[in-house]
Amino acid sequence: MKKILLLISAIFIAGVFYFAYTNLSKIYPFYEQLTQEHAGTEVSLQPLAQESAHFVGSKKCIECHDDNYKEWSHSNHPKMIQDIKKNPSVVVADFSKLPSDANFLLKDAIYTVGGKFKQRFMLRKDLNGTEDYVLGNYQWNVQTQKWQGFKPWKYWYKNAYPHDNNALPTSRACDGCHFTGYMSTQTRVETGIACEACHGPASKHVKDPNSEVYQASLSDPVRQNEVCLQCHMRNRDKRLEDQNMSSIYGDARDYPMGYEPGKSLRHYKMVAPFEMGHATHEFYANGAAKKNRTQGNEFVHSMMGKHGITCINCHNPHTLEPTAQKNSGNALCMKCHSFGSLIGPHQNSLEAHTHHKADSKGSLCVECHMPKTGRHTGKSPLTVRSHMFGFTTPAETLKYGMPKETNACFACHKKDRDMKTLQNDLEKWGILSWNKL
Repeated sequence: MKKILLLISAIFIAGVFYFAYTNLSKIYPFYEQLTQEHAGTEVSLQPLAQESAHFVGSKKCIECHDDNYKEWSHSNHPKMIQDIKKNPSVVVADFSKLPSDANFLLKDAIYTVGGKFKQRFMLRKDLNGTEDYVLGNYQWNVQTQKWQGFKPWKYWYKNAYPHDNNALPTSRACDGCHFTGYMSTQTRVETGIACEACHGPASKHVKDPNSEVYQASLSDPVRQNEVCLQCHMRNRDKRLEDQNMSSIYGDARDYPMGYEPGKSLRHYKMVAPFEMGHATHEFYANGAAKKNRTQGNEFVHSMMGKHGITCINCHNPHTLEPTAQKNSGNALCMKCHSFGSLIGPHQNSLEAHTHHKADSKGSLCVECHMPKTGRHTGKSPLTVRSHMFGFTTPAETLKYGMPKETNACFACHKKDRDMKTLQNDLEKWGILSWNKL
């Protein structure tokens, strides 16, 4: 009897250890982050010494942070704004096809804006004696390899500027996010998104390495994400909380003017409005994005965001990987998720979870949980992946007035199944839960 009890005890203890290992071993590396006391969104976390520092540019960072600098320099962040005169090869547009009614030629363009999905061109046009730029009336769609008309005043600030490209300076629209330093100082310290865009002004840190710069990874999850959300969350001018658009006419900003990493973002940023069930120019009625640069708007309402996962848990802050072109497949998701674990998937195999063959597209996490719902321009294909991480059924897609192509099931099965049939398939599999009824 004693031996039997010992055996049962041993099995029980082994079971406890196995349970702990399978369910907690993957979460343990994130334990400190997930349990960190929240500082709140009102206080500034910027180091005191940094408050009086100034921007110096990324070249000053190479001596001590060479590896990070090299990784960053090969990412797309420093390429968001590029000087055409210094490097003509940054132009990806075909100017031999530029429409005759374009208000610029290649020789007129000073900077490129982007180049991965679309490319716009900045033309010198000073404002009140201060260096400034406007955007050409055509942009190059990299995805379709065609020029298309571009009217920046058609976005949310359409009532804040004359409907003329030459009347909407980039200092109000683009420069806060695309030039390092401009957001808080109104000075274009460095082209592109460089070190200080995420770590704040580093003049004192360069002189004395013990003088800290802001490191988002040391903050609680909510504040950690703010460094990314300063630009990757669609917004409105903060002044509109207590002023009318007419009062800031000609000066409305498409970035959180005055913000520096570590400061309280909510004091500088007004989030683009959205109410569940009501579609907008930027979001479908379920909150899924119609456009690019909306990762933050979706993420903060996702289960991932609510449970303390952060942008840099998935994206390397220097290389930005994984990216659309460099997807790591299911490996990234399975760093935390395990079959049969507390956080799922709650099946014992990939095929049991997806009802698709393990080596098929239907068994890729991102295809179902991050479907392509957004476009980079109205004429671009769907390439912007949702950061809501939920699963939208065919019935919900129709309910919220979303295009069928945004539905994960239909995106793959549009040639052989309609939305009703796909919905029936899910119901037969027992996919629906009470909150889906």
